[in-house]
Amino acid sequence: MKPTKKQDALDYHSQGRPGKIEVIPTKPYSSQRDLSLAYSPGVAEPCLEIEKNEDDVYKYTAKGNLVAVISNGTAVLGLGNIGPLASKPVMEGKGLLFKIFADIDVFDIEIDQLNVDDFVKTVKAISPTFGGINLEDIKAPECFEIEKRLKAELDIPIMHDDQHGTAIISSAALINACEVAKKDIKKVKIVVSGAGASAVSCTKLYLSLGAKIENIVMLDSHGVITKSRKDLDESKKMFATDRKITTLVEAMKDADVFIGLSKGNIVSKEMVISMAKNPIIFALANPDPEITYDDAKAAREDAIIATGRSDYPNQVNNVLGFPFIFRGALDVRAKGINEEMKLAAVYAIASLAKQPVPDMVNLAYNTKNMCFGVDYIIPKPLDPRLITTVSPAVAKAAMDSGIARIKITDWEGYKDVLSKRLGHDDKLIRVITSKAKQNPQRVVFAEADNYKILKAAQLVREEGIAKPILLGNIKKIKELIKENSLDLGDTPIIDPREETEKKSQFGELFFQKRKRRGYNLYEARKAMTERNHYGCMMVETGEADALISGLTRKYTDVIRPALRIIGVQDEVRKVAGMYIMITKKGPFFFADTTINVNPTVEDLVDITVLTAKAVKNYNIKPRIALLSFSNFGSTDDASAMKVRDAVAILQTKYPGMIVDGEMQANFALNPQLMKDNFPFSELAKEGANTLIFPNLESGNIAYKLLQEMGSAEAIGPILLGMKKPVHILQLGSSVREIVNMVTIAVVDAQSKKK
Repeated sequence: MKPTKKQDALDYHSQGRPGKIEVIPTKPYSSQRDLSLAYSPGVAEPCLEIEKNEDDVYKYTAKGNLVAVISNGTAVLGLGNIGPLASKPVMEGKGLLFKIFADIDVFDIEIDQLNVDDFVKTVKAISPTFGGINLEDIKAPECFEIEKRLKAELDIPIMHDDQHGTAIISSAALINACEVAKKDIKKVKIVVSGAGASAVSCTKLYLSLGAKIENIVMLDSHGVITKSRKDLDESKKMFATDRKITTLVEAMKDADVFIGLSKGNIVSKEMVISMAKNPIIFALANPDPEITYDDAKAAREDAIIATGRSDYPNQVNNVLGFPFIFRGALDVRAKGINEEMKLAAVYAIASLAKQPVPDMVNLAYNTKNMCFGVDYIIPKPLDPRLITTVSPAVAKAAMDSGIARIKITDWEGYKDVLSKRLGHDDKLIRVITSKAKQNPQRVVFAEADNYKILKAAQLVREEGIAKPILLGNIKKIKELIKENSLDLGDTPIIDPREETEKKSQFGELFFQKRKRRGYNLYEARKAMTERNHYGCMMVETGEADALISGLTRKYTDVIRPALRIIGVQDEVRKVAGMYIMITKKGPFFFADTTINVNPTVEDLVDITVLTAKAVKNYNIKPRIALLSFSNFGSTDDASAMKVRDAVAILQTKYPGMIVDGEMQANFALNPQLMKDNFPFSELAKEGANTLIFPNLESGNIAYKLLQEMGSAEAIGPILLGMKKPVHILQLGSSVREIVNMVTIAVVDAQSKKK
């Protein structure tokens, strides 16, 4: 690991509030009355109710949505036995995934205990706190005994994800791979490389799917597990073969399926060539698979390949399973997680891969129409349908198998509740980032003699989001890179003041554009020594795909060169500025927040049309409210009437657009309030996600208040209406904000090229 990457990881976990999770109150607490209800004396009432009926603990406390992620740190992925304290960052990370994917709260519990009896005793003692327990990173064979005993002795959902997570996801992939390869799972010959907790659990689940034990060969670090070996524990003995083979080379010959859960680079091309027709290869070791995707494909074009990596097709990722399995189990208060529930998850995940893929998923992975086949046998982690597909299947299996305490009867209503837990659009930034990585663009950084810019450039380069081009004093930039131990490899660095050939060419082009607007040739050439002019000309001539600037410069210093050199799109009279506000309720789009001081009626119409188009580019349907201090004609002030007139034009010219106003912001964001007072508005069905402000003053104040009060993360300003991507940073933007803007710029460039 490079030192800079190590420091990035340490900074991520330590800066601001240390760690990755916190506890947030869910009830009011601002008054003395609130506190007396939350604690003494009011808290006595729910305590007494629970004493009378223990099931009421789910009614009055957070137990029903609280999972413990428990480890002793003896088998941390890729790190081994590092102990309970060192495992805590991993357990916090698991908690974060539970929350963002399934809205499940987590306490991470690190137990300093190696003895199985004492470990089980400790977990049992704290179990009343939790609705479920996720065991994590506990070494084999102890993990088998721990899970077995806890499942027998407790009546809440318990799952060791290292065992069952990979088993469930790889089983779904295996079902679909066999279908694509036209193979019968009852007849396939399977080679399993690895004999740890995950490998054993995977293989057992394959047997539940119909695979035959006599068709399975398993290997550990000593070779093929055969009945003649004397060093086998009970979990390995189950898979011992009587075939006269001892090596992986021998096992792979004529095999239909290879499952790798061991270590990287142990499978050769020759081994793959020796496999049966249409071989299925799951090389799941991380970060280095048993054989790379490229090598496996080079050896056999007919191979169906899955890895644990996100940069190749068919990623087997546990996040496809555990959040949604626990979600379904918690929602019916299941007494455990049984085989029926695991198999229900397997078949639900497998079936989802055969359904038409939502536009958001295609957007994220930069494809037009992803469909079931060799390169798509398993859903993508960003698929928003996972929660509404897997969780109901698991909940139903719990009910059918008799371990659910409560019943769900309205399944459509349940799916609606699930989809609203996080909002379908909560993954917007991850989707946009994933899309950017599919086709990174060349982004010019006009202020590269700044540490934040260089750090952001390094990050987007390392992450594969963009290909940076740095403008500025070459000596100073190189000194900054060295001083801060940055790694920008062979990233181009250009100083417009020193560069001659392009500067002269750009000056001529600029003169042709501005010769009737007050520029002579000398002035045009001189302008190209200024980095924003030079950077804009790079974008205009195709030397780059997007420009990022504004960290240390006034907004007007960046936008003027952009308008003069690149210009606006056809039929666009004025550009506009939009912010994406990332909130717990999903993303909201604010415009105009940066450019038009006091827009006219026609300007408001143009701003709305530009904003709606931009929102649609993120595969989100815009629901637009034009804001005012007035509601639907309650005031005839000129400002309110301007907004009212703009809405009338929009509703006439764009009948398919969901747009209404004038209205106050609270009505726009609260559909119940709207329904109670103005049920005629289409926004009464579902609140607005796109807010158009009556003037720059109100829009600018609104986004900055929301941002500074900690209620939202702001991404922007996104410049709308330009022919080619130019995006202007806020003064003093953080590295994270710069990276987000670069990501937006890349996706913008991809879209404009289409």
